[in-house]
Amino acid sequence: MKSEPRHLYSLSSSSSVPQNGGEPGRHFGRRGIFLLPNLFTTAALFAGFYSIVAAMNGQFTLAAIAIFIAMVLDGLDGRVARLTGTATAFGTQYDSLSDVIAFGLAPALVMYRFAFPTLTEYGPAWANVGWLVAFFYAAATAMRLARFNARAGKVGKRYFQGLPSPAAAALLAGLVWLSQSLGLSMQVIALPALGLTLFAGVMMLSNLGYYSFKEFKLDRRLAFPSVILVPLLFVAISLSPPGVLFGVFFIYALSAPLWWLVRIERRRRRRY
Repeated sequence: MKSEPRHLYSLSSSSSVPQNGGEPGRHFGRRGIFLLPNLFTTAALFAGFYSIVAAMNGQFTLAAIAIFIAMVLDGLDGRVARLTGTATAFGTQYDSLSDVIAFGLAPALVMYRFAFPTLTEYGPAWANVGWLVAFFYAAATAMRLARFNARAGKVGKRYFQGLPSPAAAALLAGLVWLSQSLGLSMQVIALPALGLTLFAGVMMLSNLGYYSFKEFKLDRRLAFPSVILVPLLFVAISLSPPGVLFGVFFIYALSAPLWWLVRIERRRRRRY
């Protein structure tokens, strides 16, 4: 008689081979998940979901801010896991699934709801262009995260391959927040938003290297004039949070393609 198979959803930490004639499948060791880092991941997922709900209700400023909150929480969960020694494979996969929602679906749907409905003024076909570009961005986020997970440990940590999904999401959310703060109409922002969404998706799928800032250490010594930049940054953000945040992430998104063009120009000059 064949033995009873192990349950597919068991969280067992051992093979649980029956002993002394015990019934197979009766006793299993338990393997749990660490609560602290996954709380931050769940909070980031909640912020992304809330962003979608806020956009559906026409609260676009709240939707954009929620994406930035998700970005902060996403940066904390990994650091908390490493500091507390609670990093697990489950946490890695859960974080990626959360990122698809918070930095893929949420920005795409917020942008679609905020700016793309007015594209119909340029013709019936533009309505399809809007949701297709939004879908492309969401799909690019998922593929960017899948590539990152597949190549984890195989590439250097100094540069990201392609624009990181949180930065791409911040770019779109920053545009929405800035447009709301300036009182720009959806008609004015529709085409720039379409182009920016397409650009962010392409940059995520590109092979361009974006500096990761992982080698930047807060405990290293800096020249005294450099320290002044920190309070100046806080002052600038306090004066215009949407403007500064959008400007920072827009410059970051342009940094890799601009540096790529610089290298091409240098190679051209060397040939001549």
